[in-house]
Amino acid sequence: MSQTHLLPYAYARDFALLAHRVEPAEAGAAAVEVWVSDATVPTAVAEVSRRFGRVKIKSLPRDELDAAIAEAYAGGGGDAQQVIDDVESDLDLARLMQDMPAIEDLLESADDAPVIRMINALLTQALREEASDIHIEPFEQISVVRFRIDGRLRDVVRPKKAIHASLISRIKIMAQLDIAEKRLPQDGRITLRVGGKPVDVRVSTLPTGHGERAVLRLLDKEAGRLDLRSLGMSEEVLPQFDQLIAQPHGIVLVTGPTGSGKTTTLYAALSRLNASTTNILTVEDPIEYELAGVGQTQVNARIDMSFAKALRAILRQDPDIIMIGEIRDLETAQIAVQASLTGHLVLATLHTNDAAAAVTRLLDMGIEPFLLSSSLLGVVAQRLVRKLCGHCKSQEQGVWQAVGCEHCGHTGYQGRVGIYELLLTTDAIRAQIHQQASEADIRSAAQADGMLTMREDGQRWLADGTTTQAELLRVAKE
Repeated sequence: MSQTHLLPYAYARDFALLAHRVEPAEAGAAAVEVWVSDATVPTAVAEVSRRFGRVKIKSLPRDELDAAIAEAYAGGGGDAQQVIDDVESDLDLARLMQDMPAIEDLLESADDAPVIRMINALLTQALREEASDIHIEPFEQISVVRFRIDGRLRDVVRPKKAIHASLISRIKIMAQLDIAEKRLPQDGRITLRVGGKPVDVRVSTLPTGHGERAVLRLLDKEAGRLDLRSLGMSEEVLPQFDQLIAQPHGIVLVTGPTGSGKTTTLYAALSRLNASTTNILTVEDPIEYELAGVGQTQVNARIDMSFAKALRAILRQDPDIIMIGEIRDLETAQIAVQASLTGHLVLATLHTNDAAAAVTRLLDMGIEPFLLSSSLLGVVAQRLVRKLCGHCKSQEQGVWQAVGCEHCGHTGYQGRVGIYELLLTTDAIRAQIHQQASEADIRSAAQADGMLTMREDGQRWLADGTTTQAELLRVAKE
């Protein structure tokens, strides 16, 4: 199909038809093909025929046509560099600084003001390439836009510095931030639809020496991403993890560095629990995904709404299950332990390098060993490894290698998958906690009880050609 769209997206969507040019096979043949379904408005087809002359009609099932419309408009005209080049050729800065209204769907942006088109092109391309973050960074002479894809930053475009302030202002308007305040950091949120698909965007702005920089975190709200199997949890670990989160009380921790997928694992765990028969409450910073049937609370430092204060309030709401976005201090840890000992299941994240380190971190915070040994059910540590690109990976002497092609941005990798280690609080581990044993001793006791380390768990992804030895060693250092 041609990537040149003959109709605006809103027209194609509302009247349920897709028009594109085709090469006429013979003289007098129709040069425009119109795809329709039983939902297509007949007068719209007549209008297209009047506008383009002779057309060829092709009927599709309604769901296939809807998917084709979304794919055609998401894929075409969304290249950020092309849009920026077009805008820079005749830039009107006075117009760019106007207060521009938000739109309902990014694909309806063909006739909007230049900076709106630019931002929409960046967002559309980022979503198409499955980027997790967009960085818009000012320097002395230029502005740089980078995408974080599979955990690595990649330069995308370099707009002229004159456009940078307008880009930031537009993002602030979309996130309902104060565009006049350029000296203080600000945080906001944007809810978008791209081709009918809902996407949440977390926005953070920060003043620098050359202007404000913005980072946009893209959160795909499709529920399919919140499945532990699709995230990569093995068939051996998953049943054990399910047993942990099915307990009536206790603490289950998920640990790892920033960007290792901890929060997504917790959301996936909550989605496996029955919210209709249990009262599930969360305290998060910020709320990343909205879960049906779950009460979610966001901390707010500006009004002194801390994790500890929110947790105390949540405990008065008759909860069965509590999720804590992150245990950052002793007060939050103490409330979590007390909640688990008084009949609540507590799920929480912690920043440590592996599962054994989570135990020593809580002891170092000041949690009494006898309380921790009584309340801790288990710890999951995780990382994300990049998957080899299915289009270009090659096998040499039985070993899979990353090559690189246009599908993966010439990195050799596309997408990520999890590796996990699960430490269960067995009698041996409880004894180690009572003795305030070292991290190494706790790890050894867990391995003696059958725990696989993340490096060992990752061997399954080497065996089936999902990733490479180099990538596993990079992520799971021991």
